[in-house]
Amino acid sequence: MSETIRLIGIDPGLRATGWGIIDATGSRLSHVANGTITSDAKAPLSDRLAQLFEGLRGLLESWEPNEAAVEETFVNKNPTSTLKLGQARGVALLAPALAGLPVSEYAPNQIKKSVVGVGHADKAQIHMMVGVLLPGIDITGPDAADALAVAICHAHMRQASDRLGAAVEAAS
Repeated sequence: MSETIRLIGIDPGLRATGWGIIDATGSRLSHVANGTITSDAKAPLSDRLAQLFEGLRGLLESWEPNEAAVEETFVNKNPTSTLKLGQARGVALLAPALAGLPVSEYAPNQIKKSVVGVGHADKAQIHMMVGVLLPGIDITGPDAADALAVAICHAHMRQASDRLGAAVEAAS
């Protein structure tokens, strides 16, 4: 039987950072937990980033994932918003890295294609497919659904990489 790997997917945002934790045993995925970390919109940027970091650090300590995956930044038309999102994304990369986890990054279209089958799926399609892939799940919101999609994408990419590695080893 395959080893179970616990994965955390993170959908970074300054207002709301979605998170989703799944267990992957071979090709079988099971939901563990999901939610959203919010920051105080009235607080200075540095405090908001610290709130996101502390929230992620607490999740990592509580759920003890083996690996993390983070969605790459989606470029907005507003450069200030893009910069702030990039800073939140930096926190989303830093927290698991400081916890000693390997961190993978995936483009939004790659996540959508992995979960829905097409790279330009909308949020409703992602939410629906996450529910199909993780039956009986109670998704706490759209940011959590996106984070679960990141975790599912990572599980699929890990499995493909493992199969490729096994094939290369068998051919050697």
